[in-house]
Amino acid sequence: MSCNQLVKQKHQTKLGRNTILTITGIVVLCSVGGYYIVNSMIPVNATSPVFGAPANFYVKSIPTQHGPIFALSSTKGGKNSFTPSQKPIVSVSRGELISFHMINQDNQKHNLNMNEFNVHTKDLSYFESQSITFIADKTGEFTFHCTLHPEMSGTFIVK
Repeated sequence: MSCNQLVKQKHQTKLGRNTILTITGIVVLCSVGGYYIVNSMIPVNATSPVFGAPANFYVKSIPTQHGPIFALSSTKGGKNSFTPSQKPIVSVSRGELISFHMINQDNQKHNLNMNEFNVHTKDLSYFESQSITFIADKTGEFTFHCTLHPEMSGTFIVK
């Protein structure tokens, strides 16, 4: 092999500048995406990710002739219809991973709060929603409520 052929072969195996920048960009994007995915799995009352499927509870704020109330639906136990109630009741087991999915279907702002588990949604406008995932790590009966409308509340029971 001549000297020219060796130089030509060496240049053919060298990565170009654009290729290196593309690979670097992909690595950075994957790292940032992975960071956000792992952080999204950290419940609001925990410090590390929880890998598992939560029990999902869907909470709607709806207007009634007596004022706004919470309506509740859950994937737990096969129930899928919303049940309007002045005081909805949610019952779970201790240590269970829980997701509350709050949607505001009223023209007033509403939120959902449960201080004992660090559950606090923002004030939601008409048809805004927010999900909060937490671990039911305390036993007892707790109240979830709307701070803007104290008459809107429900009971969260952990056994």
